[in-house]
Amino acid sequence: MFESIALAPSDPILGLNDAFAKDANPEKINLGVGVFQDASGTTPILACVKEAERRLVAGETSKGYLAISGSPQYGRQVAKLVFGADHPAVAEGRVATAHTPGGTGGLRVAADFIKHNFPVAKIWMSEPTWPNHPTVSRAAGVETATYPYFDAATNGLAFDKLLAAMREIPQGDVLLLHGCCHNPTGVDPTAEQWSAIADVVDQRGLLPLVDFAYQGFGTSIVEDAAGLRALLDTGVELLVVSSFSKNFGLYNERVGALSLVARSAAAAAAVLSQVKVCIRANYSNPPSHGAAIVATILADAALTAQWQQELAAMRDRINAMRKLFVETLAAKGIDRDFSFISQQRGMFSFSGLTREQVERLKSDYAIYAVGSGRINVAGMTESNMDRLCAAIAAVLR
Repeated sequence: MFESIALAPSDPILGLNDAFAKDANPEKINLGVGVFQDASGTTPILACVKEAERRLVAGETSKGYLAISGSPQYGRQVAKLVFGADHPAVAEGRVATAHTPGGTGGLRVAADFIKHNFPVAKIWMSEPTWPNHPTVSRAAGVETATYPYFDAATNGLAFDKLLAAMREIPQGDVLLLHGCCHNPTGVDPTAEQWSAIADVVDQRGLLPLVDFAYQGFGTSIVEDAAGLRALLDTGVELLVVSSFSKNFGLYNERVGALSLVARSAAAAAAVLSQVKVCIRANYSNPPSHGAAIVATILADAALTAQWQQELAAMRDRINAMRKLFVETLAAKGIDRDFSFISQQRGMFSFSGLTREQVERLKSDYAIYAVGSGRINVAGMTESNMDRLCAAIAAVLR
């Protein structure tokens, strides 16, 4: 039977990582996969994580299964982080959280929940979006569609087109939104634009699904939740998928969550019960260690403060690389204006490079980026910046 199986195409992002690993060029640069790197090109373990792990190992007494929805302590800490400890939805018990294997696991559980409970609903996604968004949704049997988001002419948000498209989405459909640090463009709505989006969501009777993978990588933990708070202010029900790969550096621990906000505590409990049905049929219950790290840090004031300092340092390094990238490109005599990159947020930018130019960067200079022109700014360092910008100047000319 296996002889008839065709070779599957490589993943457009993780496949790049495989090709990068096989490249023997000692000066190779990886701007593809979304992983933070420090100035030495290393993906570090945060000091607060190491301390939390020390405490966990010292105090661990069992390797028993978690509940289907994971650790209750973890769920409480996630809800406080995402929504704010003082938010009425949290205080009134209208928020329920399930621990999932990474943000991707949370998205799949959300898609399964949507398919089982709203079988004719579509999930509407920004154009462009993270390439795995439609893949995960379709794997759950949920039909997808797109709405305009990025304006290539201005390298900014196509806001008027976005709102116009949203007003045509059928009632009861799902609107996938990036909570902050839009992947792949790095372009986020302003606070005023978020309010307008929230109003249309409310008016149209849509169910928002917020992918909140980069909280704290934009401006701050609180400010990055501005869009989520705008949605909450309208009183709409919503789903939120969190990932702690980036902001805690827990990439291989696969730590995520699916949170829901309902209009009553009873409705939240009912929805969570259906989410648990989806989880039971998928991975049964989540892994423990990564979530225990997050819960330990967030439950301890000193560790939380240390985490916020380390998170700010990661954010500041990315912003510094954005600035240096723009300055170095200009110093290479490139006519094109790349200043928009310094205005974008998070790990990613839409560089404006064509697929052919990206391919030349890989074949001629061992510089790896996604074919769409998305670049991971966190893959840039002071030591590789000159070579990177010289190569981009060469392919542009």
